[in-house]
Amino acid sequence: MLNRSQTNSSPAIQYEISEPPTDAVSALKFAPDAPTRFLVSSWDKHVYLYELAGSGEEGGKLIEKYEHRAPVLDVCFGADDNEAFTAGMDWQVKRINLESGEQTIMSAHAAPVKSVVYSKEHSLLISASWDSTLHFHDLKHPEKEPATIKLPAKPHSLSITASKLVVAMASRLVYIYELQSTLMLASQANGATTELQPWQQRESSLKFMTRAVACMPNDDGYASSSIEGRVAVEWFDPSPESQARKYAFKCHRQPDPSGDGTDIVYPVNALAFHPVHGTFASGGGDGVVALWDANAKRRIRQYQKYPTSVAALCFSNDGKYLAVGVCPGFENDQEDYSGEGVTKIYIRELGETEAKGKGPK
Repeated sequence: MLNRSQTNSSPAIQYEISEPPTDAVSALKFAPDAPTRFLVSSWDKHVYLYELAGSGEEGGKLIEKYEHRAPVLDVCFGADDNEAFTAGMDWQVKRINLESGEQTIMSAHAAPVKSVVYSKEHSLLISASWDSTLHFHDLKHPEKEPATIKLPAKPHSLSITASKLVVAMASRLVYIYELQSTLMLASQANGATTELQPWQQRESSLKFMTRAVACMPNDDGYASSSIEGRVAVEWFDPSPESQARKYAFKCHRQPDPSGDGTDIVYPVNALAFHPVHGTFASGGGDGVVALWDANAKRRIRQYQKYPTSVAALCFSNDGKYLAVGVCPGFENDQEDYSGEGVTKIYIRELGETEAKGKGPK
């Protein structure tokens, strides 16, 4: 299946990956070095490794799948394209050697593990669990137990930059940690639990539950999204001038078919920044993916609707591909559904200027 739609540069190509997961997609991540390799974690208790065909060719093939004991809630690559880490409903954080398939348990939380991120700059793995803790794994010293940092609420989403970690939690709390100083303090704890204070504590500017957070690639700030069709953009710099720049906007709303002038509002499930242009994509329960210019406060474009809710998004490291995971979401009143046959992964090959910002109006 190939949809070709013209953009202002070369024709954009979109295709569907064969052999997608058999249940909902929880996360989707491209490899740090190879722009054509990516991982998908799923509620079907597997992690999938795919390889895309070369530029301009259609298709992508499933290289390997890695079974877990329970649904997998997140996945990320590690130091290279053959190392991955997973977070799951079995309460475990695991390392997978993608070549041999060997799985190693890194740590166990006291509840399901929602998110996992890896910092190449600090050789640091961070996991966040619904037991309201973070585990900091210093991979330079694998003999050490991970340090545990207590959080004031359940974490919903994690995102990382070269120097910072953003933790979005329940009760609209956002904690920002500086990785270097946190790692030093955490390593002194040597496996102990600490009440380490973050560099900054914030309250989300969105009034409803945070669904996703994503950091800007230039280390300047982050975007967050809520279940109530809104996205907020904020900067790390605590100065009043910088804080005055923060804003939020409505998105992922569709006019009510009854024609009474109201909108149906959808959750914004996924956010991803473009690694080259610094623009970002949002994916919603309305099955729509939109591209935004955070600095100019403008929408760059909106793609045609996908068949069901957008669950996960990721750009490749060179910014040439956008992967989109779709599956029915809980907003469709299908809490007991099996995702079989309705979970799909689309790859969009971006034109040269497709994700480029437009500058201010």
